[in-house]
Amino acid sequence: MVKKKEFNPKVQWAKFIVVLILYLLFLYWVKSWWGLLVVPFIFDVYITKKIKWQWWKEAEKPVKFVMSWIDALVFALVAVYFINQFFFQNYVIPSSSLEKSLLTGDYLFVSKVSYGPRIPQTPLTMPLTQHTLPVVECKSYIEWPHWDYRRVKGLGKVELNDIVVFNFPAGDTLCAAPQYQAYDYYQMCYGIGYQLYPNRPDPDSLTADMRVKYFDAIYAAGREELHRNQGEYGEIITRPADRRENYVKRCVGLPGQTLQIKDHIIYLDGKANKEPENVQYTYYVKLRQAIPEEMMEELGISMEDLTSLNTAGYMPLTNHAVKVLKSHPDIVESVKLNTEANDLEIYPLNGNKHWTRDNYGPVWIPKKGESIALTLDNIAIYERPIKVYEGNDLQIQDGKILINGKEAKEYTFKMDYYWMMGDNRHNSADSRYWGFVPEDHIVGKPIFIWWSSDPDRHGFGGVRWSRIGRIVDHIK
Repeated sequence: MVKKKEFNPKVQWAKFIVVLILYLLFLYWVKSWWGLLVVPFIFDVYITKKIKWQWWKEAEKPVKFVMSWIDALVFALVAVYFINQFFFQNYVIPSSSLEKSLLTGDYLFVSKVSYGPRIPQTPLTMPLTQHTLPVVECKSYIEWPHWDYRRVKGLGKVELNDIVVFNFPAGDTLCAAPQYQAYDYYQMCYGIGYQLYPNRPDPDSLTADMRVKYFDAIYAAGREELHRNQGEYGEIITRPADRRENYVKRCVGLPGQTLQIKDHIIYLDGKANKEPENVQYTYYVKLRQAIPEEMMEELGISMEDLTSLNTAGYMPLTNHAVKVLKSHPDIVESVKLNTEANDLEIYPLNGNKHWTRDNYGPVWIPKKGESIALTLDNIAIYERPIKVYEGNDLQIQDGKILINGKEAKEYTFKMDYYWMMGDNRHNSADSRYWGFVPEDHIVGKPIFIWWSSDPDRHGFGGVRWSRIGRIVDHIK
């Protein structure tokens, strides 16, 4: 028979005081004093022991065995939820949008303390899932209760050129069919709408008021088509801000700055921003012979890059890679920058700005507490922040902009916004395509790479040992 542990008042009181101080410090940090309701239970666990928290330890063997596992599992899930929510989480780079700064297969330790963790907006969720339960493919969270956005004070704020993890802003609505979940719902609406009106007028020939109606009609037609064909596209679903997909990009524009891209160079308030060391653009490459494997490894050219070259005729390259390839005329016949320009998928989708990925703006990035004059020419840029992110009713009637039923000639923003872009500039779905990132979408800051494996190689041969432990802040 197992001997019961003797109750030592001094030890128990010491434990209680330490736990209580830590718990009160946590409550002070998150500024949520409702948590004081838990204090009597903490007191009971260590001092009074009126409640039999581990009653199952005195039960028969089958019950004791099962309950011991349940107890361990519940404790682990609660601990993981608490740590992931307020301190850090794991994130894996799923695509090449930040290459060659961060690589597909890099696993990141993401600090939520750096910018301050968000108080959960959808608190009832299954730990270790973002929005969907595996296998059963259903929501991993309950939409009620839903709390307003609030962020706990962190160690700092988002700085220019930081690499940031955030929730995908345009991920509020999507098609549920698996093959369409990765698509931008709004780009789909406009794309389908354009197909339904092949003989549409040239927007440049329309007045500002008529252009607004034209783009509204295009969007409405595409949206209606998606909703009507749910057999193909699936149910149209929505997600709250903190349950949207996690993205990782580099912050290249801060609140209050005016951003412009000219010949692929980013300018902030008229001054060129320093490009990341490993920034990539796509180049048309004509080969005389296959690139040697040793050279591919040295230049970081992946099988995905080669596939792009074979199918599209161009591939992403860093400035260093371009110089090296040009220095080997025996291997490479020519290397030419891809300057193709498409303005249909560029944000704002209903703005008719004729901006492209390499020539964009200028656009002012909204800053909390600052105002901007609203016109029919710029309302498309700021419609989504005003209407979707800050929850206002925005309508355009008879050439007038109405916010919450009243004519508005200016608007004062309630949140800070950021401009995020990938370092793989010609192969990144970023702010150029879906606009600003609101502060309530910011998740955290990657601190270091704790594991890295090359998807083109398997086993220990695919482990990128040199990247493990690398500090992300040093990747500039």
